[in-house]
This record gives sequence, C-alpha cells and structure tokens, in this order.
Amino acid sequence: MVAEHSPKTAQDLFSFLDGLGIKHTTTQHQPVFTVAESESLRDLIPGGHTKNLFVKDKKDQYFVLTVEENATVDLKTVHKTIDAASKVSFGKPEKMLDYLGVVPGSVTVFGAINDTDNQVTFVLDSELMKSDLINGHPLTNDATTTIGRDDLVRFLEATGHTPLILKVTE
Repeated sequence: MVAEHSPKTAQDLFSFLDGLGIKHTTTQHQPVFTVAESESLRDLIPGGHTKNLFVKDKKDQYFVLTVEENATVDLKTVHKTIDAASKVSFGKPEKMLDYLGVVPGSVTVFGAINDTDNQVTFVLDSELMKSDLINGHPLTNDATTTIGRDDLVRFLEATGHTPLILKVTE
C-alpha cells in the first residue's frame, strides 16, 4: 500500500518559505534528541530555542505546543488553556508521522507543512513569542532553522493553520 502523500523534506520547507518571501537561515549539526543535547548550539544560533510537545485529548484532537526550550508545561492543566476536551497525553509516533511527517525527537512547528488535512492545532507559547527570532528543526533533528517570530505566524497561516498564541508554560 502506498502512502497518500510522502512527508515533505527540509528542502520542500525551504522552498515554501522562499515562496512566501520569508527569510530563514539553517545551521546543520549533529542529530539532537533532547533539549540537553541541543544546548551546546546556543552560542552558534541566536534567538528563542524551542521544545515541541505533540499531545492529544480523549477526543483525538491533536496539538503541537511550541514553547521555549527550558519552559515547563503542566500536562495536568494545560488542556484548560488550549481548550482541549480533556487532559492531554502524548500522541503516538504513528500519528506524529502521519500528521507532521516527523519521528520522535524531531517534532517541530514546521511540521505544519505536512498537516494538509488540518488535524493538528498549533499553540505558540506567548513567552516564546517575545523572542524576535524563533528556532526549530526543519523536519529533521540534524539542523536548526531560524525565522522571525512574525514570519513563523505567517508560515503557519500559509499552511492553513491559525496558531493559538497562549501562555501554556509555568
């Protein structure tokens, strides 16, 4: 059985950003799976560095919570802020691949480019959005792409997603 659509690649993402006139820079690095592993990159890459949580509620509504890398999200209460139907739990890797085109360790706000059926709500933490520049993986965890805060919102809107900008961190 052939998949309905192949996940877009980093090159597809860059072409999409270019088509929108969004300035972006990408730094290649060793694959990083955790915030701790990525902290060595801080001096090389300016801006707000992100942590992304792929979560779902009991009605199978999916969310990507994009927060500053060291921020804490209370998974017991965040559902009230994001208007989920219930407390949230982490989404399964298969759904992550289906909806975002990424595997665990590579969850990124840029996965919106693969969510062509709008299965996921993207939530940007208001604290993170105080940064002029935002960093995220370009669909793989061996690079970091930097774009402007307002351009991130434009990117999401261009993929058919209206991001929620909410305070989801403690």
